[in-house]
Parts: sequence; structure tokens; C-alpha cells
Amino acid sequence: MSVNANQRRLRLGVIGGGPGSFIGSIHRGGAVMDGLYEVVAGAFSSNAERAIEAAEALHVPRGYPSGHALITAEAERNDRCDVIAIMTPNDSHFALAQQALRSGFHVFCEKPLTHTSAEADELAQLAKAQNRLFCVAYAYSGFPMVRQARAMVANGDLGELRQVQVEYTQGHLATLTPQERTGDNWHFQPEVSGPSLILGDIGTHAWHLASFVTGVEPSHLTADVTTVVPGRSAHDTATLLTRYANNARGTIWVTQAATGAEHGLSIKVFGSKGGLEWYQQQPNELIYRPLEQPRQTLVKGGPGLYRAANRMTRVVIGHPEGYQEAFASLYRDLAEAITAKDSGQPLSPDNAFPTAEDGARGIHFIETCLRSVANGGQWEPLP
Repeated sequence: MSVNANQRRLRLGVIGGGPGSFIGSIHRGGAVMDGLYEVVAGAFSSNAERAIEAAEALHVPRGYPSGHALITAEAERNDRCDVIAIMTPNDSHFALAQQALRSGFHVFCEKPLTHTSAEADELAQLAKAQNRLFCVAYAYSGFPMVRQARAMVANGDLGELRQVQVEYTQGHLATLTPQERTGDNWHFQPEVSGPSLILGDIGTHAWHLASFVTGVEPSHLTADVTTVVPGRSAHDTATLLTRYANNARGTIWVTQAATGAEHGLSIKVFGSKGGLEWYQQQPNELIYRPLEQPRQTLVKGGPGLYRAANRMTRVVIGHPEGYQEAFASLYRDLAEAITAKDSGQPLSPDNAFPTAEDGARGIHFIETCLRSVANGGQWEPLP
């Protein structure tokens, strides 16, 4: 999708993610990558003075002292924002997204969506009631070869689903961090980050990736969620078994305490006719293992890919695309959906940005895992 003479860029207001924020620069860069958005407003800090200063430093025309002030003021403008992007600490997502939806804005929100499933369900229902689009930042679903995997499963290339395995192994919390010792990192404060650090931070990514690629969610799960680093109060490791309605089985292992690990996100899906493997640290390749045939390595931009993968590809074969481009793909999907909605034109069937419902399912997943732990690892049904 590209901008034409009759189509203006969507106006984006950003809440959180100021200078020095890793995720803020990823969001802003991804949003503008395809020329579909312009960042016109921002509240880039919880400190009012720094929020205004950050807007000036980032050359954003309209700076505001807080996210709530941004939404209130923008709602009254003739040139108001079209989309509000929220990348603040987790405990503020619900109130900001609720205000944005009630004020008539489309929303792009970081995950986990909220602290509770009741809040998440409310946002999903509110988005429908307000007729607004809502994207949740499950960014790994934006990689071209993840879209290829999803299309292959949907097309029946793997046959009936048999097994799903997802791993997400990080090592940056293999020891207690200085900020953790002093209490300066909000991620270790459950009243801010949520009831489980590991499940909210990367567990929901693994859960969504499995559901996104396979097109189905498990019916039941059993979970072991724990802390392996002595002295840590927050969860840093979770191991899950999953069971599907068709008797397929799955595993999810996520940890931020794997000593020496870098990022380690991968998914393997096996069906009655073949299997797929994708590794986020080699994101431009997808391994395909058809039954009783040689292994194939499908390459981003290469031959044999479905349209769903090619529409997410920006540069020619041999030139890598990565994490920021995946964010750009979600912003592109959202922009296309907004344009289709406003024009009354049909939306591409390959448009697949994660919705508020996907975000709510992530919170239900967290609560089901913790319920399983509280019940001694009992198998629990997914709502």
C-alpha cells in the first residue's frame, strides 16, 4: 500500500515511548516507514515537563503534558489524530485506550492489553460499539514468513494439525539486575506490570504466535509458572502443555532467565502432511518439511510464496527485513483497514493485524495459566 494523490497520511498521536525508549523508536519508525502515517502529536513522558520537551526534541508538532490531555485536546481539533498509539507501562493501557475509543479514535496498543480479562473484554466490546479499529502490538505476526506459515496452514499444506511447539528463550534476566535490586524497574512491580512478568512480557507473544499461525487456539492447558533466579520476586519462567479440540498437542516454554540466550523465539507446527519451522533470529527463512519429501527452505521475496507473505515484503530477495519492518506491517494493515472502512471498499483477505479480541484472549491466557498453577498444575479450559 502506498500514498496516492487523493489519500492523505493518517495522523498519529503517540503516548509514551519518548527519547531513550527502545519500543518508542520502533513504533514511530514502523509507523512512518511506508509513508502512511505522520506523527502529529505526542505525550512522551509521565513527567509533564519532559513530555513537552520530548515532543520538541522529536520535532512532533503538538506536544502534550499527559496522554489523557492529548486525547482530550485532539478530540476537539478539526485536524485531529486518526489513530492513538499507546506504549506506556501496562497499568495505564486500559484507561488510555478506553478514553481514546470513547473519543472516536482508532487505537494501536502495546501488549499485554490490560491487567484483567474483564478490562480487556470491555475494550474489545467498546471498540465494536464505537465502530473503531484496534490493533494490539503482537509484532511477530508482521514478519513475511510468519504470514507465509499462516497461509500454508490455512491452505491445508500441512494437513490436519498434530503438534505445535513455541519457545521464547531470553537471557537478560539470568541474574538479578541492579534496577531490580533497587526497585527502579516497573516491570518488576506487579501493580504496574501485571500479575506475571513472564506471561505478560513474552508469554502472550508465544501464545499469540501459535494461535496466529495455526488459526486455532487450544481447548485446555496446564501450566508451571515460576521463578528460577534466587531472590527474584517476579515470574521469569513458564512451561505449558496445551491440548486442542482435535486431540493435537502443544508445548510453550518461555523464559527470560536462560543464561547466555539472546532472543530465541521459534515456532514449529506439524500436521498430517508436513511441518514448518520458523526462527525469529533468522526471520527471512521458513523451513518446510513435506511428508516423505526433501526439506525445503522458503525465502522471503523468493519463489513459491503466497500473496500473504509477498504483501508484507518491502525489499527484494537477498536483502533482510526484521523487527521494525514487522511493526511497519502491522501499522500498514491497520492503515489499510481504516482506509477500506472509510471508503467502503473491500479489505484484502490477507489483512491480519491482531485485534482487541486477540489482546483479550492474551489476558484470558494469562489468567488461565495462573489458575492452573493455583490448582496444582491442573488442566484448565480456555474460555
